[in-house]
Amino acid sequence: MTGVAGAGAGSAGAPPWRGGFGRLWSAAVLSSFGDALRTAALPLLAASLTREPLLIASVTACGYLPWIVFGLLGGAVADRVDQRRAMWTVDAARALLVGGFALAVALGHATTGLLIALAFVLTALQTLFDNAATALLPALVDREALGSANARLMTGQRVAGGLLGGPALPLLLAVGSAAPFAADAVTFLVAAALVASLRGWAPERRPRPAGSTLRREIADGLRALARDRALRGLCVATALCNVGMGALIATLVILVTGWLDAGTAGYAAAMTAYTVGSLAGGVVNRPIVVRLGRMRCVLLAGTAQIAALVVMGSVRSLVALVAALAAFGLMGMVWNVNTTTLMQQRSPADMLGRVSAAFRTLAVAGAPLGALLGGAVATAWGPNTPALLTAGFFVLAVTALIPARKPDVVVVAPQDGVTTAHVTR
Repeated sequence: MTGVAGAGAGSAGAPPWRGGFGRLWSAAVLSSFGDALRTAALPLLAASLTREPLLIASVTACGYLPWIVFGLLGGAVADRVDQRRAMWTVDAARALLVGGFALAVALGHATTGLLIALAFVLTALQTLFDNAATALLPALVDREALGSANARLMTGQRVAGGLLGGPALPLLLAVGSAAPFAADAVTFLVAAALVASLRGWAPERRPRPAGSTLRREIADGLRALARDRALRGLCVATALCNVGMGALIATLVILVTGWLDAGTAGYAAAMTAYTVGSLAGGVVNRPIVVRLGRMRCVLLAGTAQIAALVVMGSVRSLVALVAALAAFGLMGMVWNVNTTTLMQQRSPADMLGRVSAAFRTLAVAGAPLGALLGGAVATAWGPNTPALLTAGFFVLAVTALIPARKPDVVVVAPQDGVTTAHVTR
């Protein structure tokens, strides 16, 4: 699919900043800053309310569950509606929810149950937002610039979410425990205004067949995903990784503040290291893709992350953890950019919301189980063991990718990081 109004000059090499992509990028980056504040503050708030690892992990688990319940539906709706309108409406609703939660925290009414409910509802809304955003991007930039656009989006989100959001968290917490959530509500409002300002961009859609239902359209998306060997392999591998990631994310605060006894400052340093690594991943991704191809990049990323996870779970040193998280973030960015770009390039344009939803729902399905499993493992064998458990799941993920490494995959031109041909690798 080619870009429409706003793809303009320079889109052959990279997406132009002026126009739709610039506003979408700004909204995504600003929202990521607020999300980072909330995501980091929630486990700290949960840890202040209870010392039970399983209850703390439940907050993370309930942040994943809506993808299982609503993910496929969100993708089908995203392919039917005005994606721009869906995105700003969802952001406005999330601003109200998080603002109300900030008020509850300020008044001393926060409970673990309220944290769990907030995580569930916000992610339920996110199922529509994320699928709509994935489907909208190819309408804002030329198709051949998608790789560069995704790298810029994800790198900008990491800058705001970790490099800025991580250090800002202790400052906001010094103001009060409600401050990070109030700031998040403001970013949702501004992001909603930026997305609402988009005019005239909409993905091309074929008319729906008479009698078409959401159930049938969801099934079409699942079939499209299943038919593509590369996307099918990536989906299985990502699902296995996310089981491990659920365990790691849910217990990372315990690993840092408990096993390493590094406190809140150590937790902030760990999250900042992950972000710095992710930024480096955005920079090195294109030359790696030029040399290896996208699928081999994903294999390399998964293998390197296994080594980083082993260090996290076996070396009792904050310095080692920071270095391992930096490497983990670098390769995580390489993984994310290339899986997202492959999905956008290989999916039918009018089914991208559904294919994206099918991929994400199946990939995220194991994360709640992983979060609960991480809490149970940390309780039974210590707070460092979830990192080693995650390494085991990444080994399975890399193994699952091996059969999918030789489909027709995109070749990236050195000058622009975009698709130029198809070869067998």
